[in-house]
Amino acid sequence: MADNSTQASATASAATDSAAAAAGSTTDAIRDAGERMRDTFQSGMAEPAKRATEAMRATGEKMAQGGSTLGLKMLDQAEQNAQAGFAAMRQAAQAKDVSDVMKIQGDFMREYSSRSMAQAREIGELIVQFGRDAVAPMRGQ
Repeated sequence: MADNSTQASATASAATDSAAAAAGSTTDAIRDAGERMRDTFQSGMAEPAKRATEAMRATGEKMAQGGSTLGLKMLDQAEQNAQAGFAAMRQAAQAKDVSDVMKIQGDFMREYSSRSMAQAREIGELIVQFGRDAVAPMRGQ
């Protein structure tokens, strides 16, 4: 009988060891699957989302910088135009006769037209560059 109980004890111990080994390998398999899922999520979802967020932030910064630059450029141009206008008015006030006033006014209008075209071209170029700079981070550049 002692022999049977030793044999039963050995069988029970072997069964327990076998169950523990199976549980351990199942736990390892579950842990490995979890790690693969986490890695897949990181590379497939989290990293692209992080890159998109960073690109959007960079685009927002570029838009703010571009808007500020554009606003300052327009203020500079308005100041130039006002100064040119006042200079022409001073000249007209000092004119000797109406023909001098007409010449001053004609010169001012030619210069104003030329300056306005140059300023419009400059603003247009700034807007185009501003657009390129704003979308560059979204394109991954």
